[in-house]
Parts: sequence; C-alpha cells; structure tokens
Amino acid sequence: MAADEQTPGGDGRGGVQNIHIGTAKGAFAFGAHGVANNYEAARPALAAEQEELLQVVRQLREELRSFARSPETDELTRQLDDTQGEIQNTGEASPGRLTRLRQALQDAATAVGLAASGAAVTQAVAALLGG
Repeated sequence: MAADEQTPGGDGRGGVQNIHIGTAKGAFAFGAHGVANNYEAARPALAAEQEELLQVVRQLREELRSFARSPETDELTRQLDDTQGEIQNTGEASPGRLTRLRQALQDAATAVGLAASGAAVTQAVAALLGG
C-alpha cells in the first residue's frame, strides 16, 4: 500500500513528493533512469529427513482438524504450520523450531496419541534432533 504526501520545500514545484510503501516484495526503480532487477532463488532441495518430516507434519496437521480444539492442540497446530513454512522456505527445520515442535507434541500428547501420524512426527523430530 502506498500513500502520497506533500512535504514543504525543495523541488521548486511546491514541494517534495514522498511515497511511503508499507509492505512490498520484488524489484522497484524510481527516477527517470531507474532500473530494477529481481532475482529469486529456486526453492532449496529437501534432504530425505526433511522431506519425511514435511510429509508427516502435513498429515498430522490434517488429522488435527477433526479433534476438539484446546490450547495445546492450537499451539501444536501453530508449530506444525511454522515448521511446514520453515521447511518450504529454507529447505530445513532449524533445531530451535524442532525443539518447539517437540514441546508442543508433548503438551498435546493426549490428542496426538489418538492421531495416527502423531507418532511419525515425534519420531522424525527425535531423529533430526539426535534423540
């Protein structure tokens, strides 16, 4: 979103034009001879362990939709979403992310124990964290 605003002084035409941009993604060029180039890197290839984690995270996330909501399952859902996003954006879940996911799995153990993919996520996280 952009908003134009006139500021007193400066350009001999009654003011300097300021443009405020809230959030933007891409390349932008300003001025008569501005050039903008935008290069985006390809998504990183996933290691086998990360691919497996991504798959079981998605499965558990889907299964949790049918469970009664609680603060623990809401937090687990948030951690699953964050883990999925991190893997998709960077190619791997960081140790900190895995630790938070493991804690959320433990906190929601009753619900996760009923989900078929809960054990798979727990095992994948344990393998990546080394225990």
